[in-house]
Amino acid sequence: MTAFDITGTSKPWVILVPQGEAWVDQQLSRLESMGGRVHRFDSRELTAPEGIYRSFAQALRLPGSFGRNWDALVDCLDDLCGEVTGGVGIAGVVQDADRLLEAEHFPLFVSVLCQGADRANSAVDLDGFPLDRPAIAEHFVFEFRDFDREKVASRIEQPDLIVTTGDGFVAATLDPDEWH
Repeated sequence: MTAFDITGTSKPWVILVPQGEAWVDQQLSRLESMGGRVHRFDSRELTAPEGIYRSFAQALRLPGSFGRNWDALVDCLDDLCGEVTGGVGIAGVVQDADRLLEAEHFPLFVSVLCQGADRANSAVDLDGFPLDRPAIAEHFVFEFRDFDREKVASRIEQPDLIVTTGDGFVAATLDPDEWH
């Protein structure tokens, strides 16, 4: 068990765990009981960037103007409407994430999710000015059948992220020195 709260607006934004972690399931149930939404993604649909854009557009009801690129995904994750979030927040759960670990785009995918969630979980814009909406809880969970903490952590480490590991998890958030 960790001190993470994926029902709230605190870091980390992306959590990578073994499949079937009881604390994750409990927090997802709690988010739903509060009115939030849990969106599940099949990793088979996410093995290429185009599949990510398609799956996220469909599940999160992204607008028709969604540009189907990484920057547009960050913008849309920041602007999710109440219908998609329940006005409370969302958790995106990627099941069988083992399929993605060696994909070329995997580190960028994690960074993009952190960027979008960092914005959504804040009530101020990138310049520090108040937004016209409250912060919305937004987190992403990658569930692995064969979880190798060190391998997962080394795969997603990059200059714009802070990657932490603990007993049974890897977590990622934006490095404020790089992004704020």
